[in-house]
Amino acid sequence: MVSRTDRSPVANWWWTIDRWFLAAFLMLMGLGVVLSFAASPAVAERIGLSSFHFVTRQIVYMLPALVVMIGISFLSPRQVRRFALVMLAGALVLMVVTLFAGMEVKGSRRWLYVFGVSVQPSEYLKPAFVVICAWLFHEHARQPEIPGNLFAMLLLGLVIALLVAQPDLGQTMLVLGTWGAMFFIAGMPWLWIAVLGALGAGGAFLAYTIFPHVADRIDRFLTGEGDTYQVDMSIEAITRGGWFGRGPGEGTVKRILPDSHTDFVFAVAGEEFGIILCLILLGLFAFVVLRGLTKARREDDDFTRYAVSGLVILFGFQSIINMGVNVRMLPAKGMTLPFISYGGSSLIAMAISMGFVLALTRRKPEKRRPVTYAQPSGREAIAN
Repeated sequence: MVSRTDRSPVANWWWTIDRWFLAAFLMLMGLGVVLSFAASPAVAERIGLSSFHFVTRQIVYMLPALVVMIGISFLSPRQVRRFALVMLAGALVLMVVTLFAGMEVKGSRRWLYVFGVSVQPSEYLKPAFVVICAWLFHEHARQPEIPGNLFAMLLLGLVIALLVAQPDLGQTMLVLGTWGAMFFIAGMPWLWIAVLGALGAGGAFLAYTIFPHVADRIDRFLTGEGDTYQVDMSIEAITRGGWFGRGPGEGTVKRILPDSHTDFVFAVAGEEFGIILCLILLGLFAFVVLRGLTKARREDDDFTRYAVSGLVILFGFQSIINMGVNVRMLPAKGMTLPFISYGGSSLIAMAISMGFVLALTRRKPEKRRPVTYAQPSGREAIAN
């Protein structure tokens, strides 16, 4: 047990960290490993790998992710900004390199081999982008003559251009939605809301007309016609699970669900552990978002308020997209479920993102005014 009188960095960290956040993240990581045991063996066997290939890799990724999250939570807000700036610059460079040297999968270039390890730079781009935009909004609020909002818009344009070039329209919408929410929190005028809303609608229409796969997914979602196999199997898995599930390892639909360990792990949770576990997962994601927004609202520092809000909104949007696709409430889109789905880049990048949240929400020492004592009058001084 760490004593309150201990002044070491670890003791200071323990007594200032938001332990509710930390507990929620650790629970999600633990559930991610459990659901990896449930969802991935069938996929591994289907493609000729050992049964626990993805389970082993999930645990291997989970350990450095945990270390990274805890390590980043020790940083001060200034160090968070510096770390995010370096991370953003590196991610932007890798995004450009990916367009020319990345692996092409289903017509998209999103993955790059770095020292023999496959990396998805866009995953690392997102948390760094949120933190730097929060800093730019803060600088504009602190000194209106600094064009922070303009720089944030230019940065948004650069990021969207790189994502569309891959193309990765799901991440594009995720980044755009998070940025818009942050801009609104930062006091965006209503005129800008209308302008950006019109631009977003125009961009969605262009995506529908330019990219056939986008039009196909939206049409399938609206009409229910075409190849809806994975979504149909996802609904079937959750339906078969009922409230309490079929039991660990007893799921059958997962054996024919191609992406059961990544995009559709939520469906596996429903089949084997029931709607109860799905609601627990939903509750954990909602808890993180609501607690983050509550703590951000109480912050006096604009940078911390914008950054924490943006990070938990990003976390929430990504969770909603994944779960929404699994229950056929949103068009099909490959999006990982934070801390739950298999994937090294997604897991470590999310650990960095939540490490930022832990660092920025640590309790700060209260600033007390110096105590002043009334000077004794002349008669009192003589009497003393």
